Amino acid sequence: MTDSNRHNFISWQCRIRQMSVRKHNGMPLSGMMPRVDKMDGVLLTDAITVMITHQDCEESTDSFRHIVKRTHDPQKRREDAVKILSNVHYQYPDDFSEQLTALFGEESGIAAALLSLGECRLEFNQFSQSYTLPCTVSELANDDPAWQATFWHNHMFNPLLSEKSRILGFQADWAQMTAKPPLPAT
Repeated sequence: MTDSNRHNFISWQCRIRQMSVRKHNGMPLSGMMPRVDKMDGVLLTDAITVMITHQDCEESTDSFRHIVKRTHDPQKRREDAVKILSNVHYQYPDDFSEQLTALFGEESGIAAALLSLGECRLEFNQFSQSYTLPCTVSELANDDPAWQATFWHNHMFNPLLSEKSRILGFQADWAQMTAKPPLPAT
């Protein structure tokens, strides 16, 4: 069930992200911005924007970095980002890592709270489908490939992004994931 849960969720995320880049100029959709609760259900924040990264993300990171460094024009960066992401980037869900990531400002209170807790629940909703993922939380080092992929991806859309940004990794407990409506048994 763990592999099935992971596959269903990541496939759903890929569809949402394809829609974001193909129909909404890369603007995050609600299914990309989960509510964040403590494990006891107490709300930490209404939404954070999370990313999914490829398991082998060096090639995509190089493309993202190239787009950012090629021009200082934010509109051109966004156009190039949308073009590359809407092509085949989200086409193969099994190529994506199990770890979700999110970028925060260096002084983010939410990031500090998440790291202090070391765990949370992410609640995703879109298309009459919802997923709740219990996760462990850790801070990624800036030489981590997932940190690099997350930073350069976000930098394509935000020219003012600081290299001192904090990037957290969320490792889901796929066996404890819940879905509404429930996923078909495999």
